[in-house]
Amino acid sequence: MTVTTTRQDWQSGQEVRWCPGCGDYTILASVQNFMADLGIAKENAVFVSGIGCSSRFPYYMNAYGLHGIHGRAPAIASGIAVAEPKLSVWVVTGDGDGLSIGGNHIIHAMRRNVNIKVLLFNNQIYGLTKGQYSPTSEKGKRTKSSPMGSIDLPFNPVSLALGAEASFVARTIDMDRNHTLQMLEAAAQHRGTAFIEIYQNCNVFNDKAFEALTGKQERTENRINLEHGKPVTFGPNDEHGVMIFDGTAHIVDVAEVGLANLHIHDANAESPAAAFALSRLSHGPYGPTPIGVFRNVPRATYEADMDQQIVDAQASKGPGDLKDLVTSGGSWVVE
Repeated sequence: MTVTTTRQDWQSGQEVRWCPGCGDYTILASVQNFMADLGIAKENAVFVSGIGCSSRFPYYMNAYGLHGIHGRAPAIASGIAVAEPKLSVWVVTGDGDGLSIGGNHIIHAMRRNVNIKVLLFNNQIYGLTKGQYSPTSEKGKRTKSSPMGSIDLPFNPVSLALGAEASFVARTIDMDRNHTLQMLEAAAQHRGTAFIEIYQNCNVFNDKAFEALTGKQERTENRINLEHGKPVTFGPNDEHGVMIFDGTAHIVDVAEVGLANLHIHDANAESPAAAFALSRLSHGPYGPTPIGVFRNVPRATYEADMDQQIVDAQASKGPGDLKDLVTSGGSWVVE
């Protein structure tokens, strides 16, 4: 049943405490507006977070929520989704929380295809702990914990999600509310794990990290908007395009190769190979960078397979017996 709500209905009344100008404010507004448009009751939504600036999110949503421990939000959310499949379960995490201590939890949730929606706020820095380099900070990044420059190769979150066999993978930008809403809608309609990387500006510790995609002059040159069924073009006049050959995506001039030879984006392709190639066009937001839905394919959810396994077991063996289960293998009695 569709329920009519407004953004105000999804606001918790808690004072929002992020640094003035933080991109989290824009994302919060986008999500609250989206939840109102989704047409579900507040009691049927759950927001789960770990630790970090982004992880304050559940406090500001007037819905069920849980502020978990560092990196464990996907595991907690998985339990909720499996126990009550009718709920709309959202994970809010950051590049530190989700890709450092929580790295294993997030990749296993994606490969299992639990029906949860993961919003990963990527500001390429540890903001809550005052500016250390994170798993997505660019190589050479000078921070309080890398005064000579980071020597770590950063994660590409979209590539990571595709490599973990996520059935839905997308990327958007905090400042682009319309695009964010489109990605949220597509994720909500998907059955299974939906992963959205959101480039989020930290104006205190990593300001203008995404200027190549948000600056008035730069964004028309660098944003590659992926649209299903359309050739991949970009630039002020769509003069640039993308071709994929030898397993690698290449940026070309449309005038030289012709529009017909460009890669046609297929978000529903069973193989993630082309989506992965597109994700490698830019290892970070420093030049032409794809945003949009990289992959959106149907796959049985973990919950559905688990429920079917229970049905099959009951059909073949009847109701289970705990004592029989405990003593079915090697057992012994301690006297």
